Amino acid sequence: MKLYNFFRSGTSHRLRIALNLKGIATDYVAVDLRVEEHLKEAFKSVNPQMLVPALDTGEQVLVQSPAIIEWLEEKYPTPALLPADVDARAHVRALAAIVGCDIHPINNRRILETLRKQFGANEAAINAWCGTWISAGFDAYEALIAADTHRGTFSFGNTPTLADVYLIPQVESARRFKVDMGRWPLISAIDQACSALEAFQKAAPLAQPDA
Repeated sequence: MKLYNFFRSGTSHRLRIALNLKGIATDYVAVDLRVEEHLKEAFKSVNPQMLVPALDTGEQVLVQSPAIIEWLEEKYPTPALLPADVDARAHVRALAAIVGCDIHPINNRRILETLRKQFGANEAAINAWCGTWISAGFDAYEALIAADTHRGTFSFGNTPTLADVYLIPQVESARRFKVDMGRWPLISAIDQACSALEAFQKAAPLAQPDA
C-alpha cells in the first residue's frame, strides 16, 4: 500500500498512528504542501479533492482520513481501535469527533491560507484563531474524560483507541500554534502516555522522511 501524506498534516498524522497501531506497513509518498504539490495534476489524479492523506491499497485509492480509518478497523479488526460495548463505542467516537469535526476542519491549512491571503491575518492572528477553537474543543474533551471515572491511562481504558488517534495530532498542532497545554492536565497525561508507545513515536511529524 502507498500512503500519500505530508509530515505536518494532522489528518496524515492520525492515519499514520492508526496504521502503526494495526501493524500495517506502507510505502511513504510525500506530498509537500509547502510548495503546493497537492494542487498539481499528478496528485489530483490520485485524489480529485487534492487533500492528504490518500491510501492506495493496490485495488483502490481511499481518501478522507475518517473513512480510511474506518476501513482499516473493518479490514484489520485486531487490535481494535473501538471498544466492544456499543455505548463505549459511541463515547470514543464522540471524543474523536470533537477533534475531527469541530477543531481540525477550521484550523487546517487551506483555512489558514485563506485567512492570510484574503483577510491579511498575521501569524499572531493565526495563532489566536487556532487557539480559540483548540481551547473550546479541548475544554469539552477534558470535561468528558474527567467525568469517566473508569477511564484508565488513555482517553478510554488502558489501551489506545480511535480517540487517541485523533487527539495526539491535535495536541501536536496546539503546540505549534503556541497554545498552553497546562490548562488540560488529563489531555497532557494522555499525550505523555501515547508518546511512550512506538506506534505514536514512529508517526510523529519530525520522524517522517520529508520533515
